Amino acid sequence: MHALMETTLQLDDAVAAYHDGDLVTAARLFEALAEAGCVEAQAWIGALHANGEGVPADLAAAFRWYLRAAEGGHVPAQTNVGAMLMMGNGTPADPERGLRWLRTAAEAGDAMAQSNLATLYFKGQGTAQDEAQAAHWYRQAAGQGHFPSQARLGFMYANGLGVDKDRAQAFAWLSLAAQHGVGSALNALEGMIGQMSAEEKQKGAALFDQWRSRTAAVSSPARLIPVPG
Repeated sequence: MHALMETTLQLDDAVAAYHDGDLVTAARLFEALAEAGCVEAQAWIGALHANGEGVPADLAAAFRWYLRAAEGGHVPAQTNVGAMLMMGNGTPADPERGLRWLRTAAEAGDAMAQSNLATLYFKGQGTAQDEAQAAHWYRQAAGQGHFPSQARLGFMYANGLGVDKDRAQAFAWLSLAAQHGVGSALNALEGMIGQMSAEEKQKGAALFDQWRSRTAAVSSPARLIPVPG
């Protein structure tokens, strides 16, 4: 218990140093904790290497640390490992292995992994193309407020891709994305509204209100290497 408390305090010091802009001190503290087996610190030092903050930019080192964190159960690190394996960043490309890590993180509820996994299914990259699976995973991410996924899910409902065509659902998801400035969602919404019946608009507006009250927007689009925490 004492060791856990000490690790937590040291991690807090490292995070505070990072937010204070003392990146060299933060990196030194994170690396010491990471070497001692702290999974959260392993994810952090991976991110610092990926972004060149306090340490030299080194995607291979970032991948090694992310992998250790991922193997320890750190879900965002699992997402990053999967993405890096898919793209061959910091490690040789291995789509099959990357897909497994992304699926593990997606099933654990990570919106970034869910969005990435959906895109792979939609495009048929690293796996057979499966629009129904793409729609499923976009919906999981969209329901958490990931607005790029909301836009893509709306597009799929508007065009009947992987789901039954449903303009009311499309209206709701495109509207949710458009309120966060996703231009493609706004354009699709404007092009569709003229084709909707009054009943569809009413249903779409109700769905929009329902989801808006249930989802807090994820503040940034999916990116390869988000800083943890």
